[in-house]
Amino acid sequence: MKFVDEAKIDLHAGKGGDGVAAFRREKYVPKGGPSGGDGGRGGSIFIRASRDINTLLEYRYKRTFRAKNGENGQGKDCYGKSGEDLFLEVPMGTIIYDATDNSVLFDLSRDGQIEALCKGGKGGLGNLHFKSSTNRAPRQFTHGEMGESKSVHMELSVLADVGLLGFPNAGKSTLISAVSAAKPKIADYPFTTLHPHLGVVRSGFKGSFVIADIPGLIAGASDGAGLGHQFLKHLQRTKILVHVIDVGTDYPDTEAITNGAHQICQELQKYDESLFKKPRWIALNKIDLIPKEDRIRFFEKISVILKKRVAQSEQIFPISSVSSDGTTALINGIMEYMSKLEEAEKK
Repeated sequence: MKFVDEAKIDLHAGKGGDGVAAFRREKYVPKGGPSGGDGGRGGSIFIRASRDINTLLEYRYKRTFRAKNGENGQGKDCYGKSGEDLFLEVPMGTIIYDATDNSVLFDLSRDGQIEALCKGGKGGLGNLHFKSSTNRAPRQFTHGEMGESKSVHMELSVLADVGLLGFPNAGKSTLISAVSAAKPKIADYPFTTLHPHLGVVRSGFKGSFVIADIPGLIAGASDGAGLGHQFLKHLQRTKILVHVIDVGTDYPDTEAITNGAHQICQELQKYDESLFKKPRWIALNKIDLIPKEDRIRFFEKISVILKKRVAQSEQIFPISSVSSDGTTALINGIMEYMSKLEEAEKK
């Protein structure tokens, strides 16, 4: 599933350092010639594509980036230090547009690809450059040039690794909010998710994956009803589906719970058989609404029924999006699954 992530940033390369007018004044050289050094080059700004980054999230909060200025030249023919270049990292697949005319500057499609965005200003010349046969003691020097400035628009089509399925109010928005940096609109009425929401889930040093909250499906979604149809066609691109089922609201009515879950599966199967056969895990949500003393017994009972009617795998997780109970086990399970897929792709 693809989502468009975008950000606009302002870039300012560093100014070149000024040259300097200076003269040799060592011992026994009372009237030495010019020795003014050049100013250092201003820092340039580069952009680099990385497979280790998933979104443009960090550029939502910081919009202005400046490279370091070059240092001024000094006497004794000492050149000023060049300003440090600035490297901005973005995900692979990011397209960079010039914000003034919307023209494409770069398409960063390769891991490690580096492109120059703004060039640092040239350093000024010291008076050493102006010495001539007729001017033995020049006092001229030049100032450093300003670095380039530019506003760019970055756009990324993000591919979601995990798609959350379920009826409206199954708790998908709450779940994605609990496990990621995304903060979707959450309220107790159908179609809270009017647009897909994207979250990046990080698990310590194990890595990260992108999770998508798909608008709640209803009966007839495969025929265009509700909000789900326009996104169903993109689900083939996800690596795994997590079917979020509300087991708390209808507790202890197992028939109502399993019938609703089966209905979602029917919509998937009617739309595309290959989509129906995609790896699909189950998250039994809202277990916080079930009395603690009944949870284990009920989980075992409902799991047996769901495995027969719904599941494409043995992976069923009892969770609570509100209290976060069970979400760590779900995240670790997905992370392990993603790692195995990645290893298999390398072979």
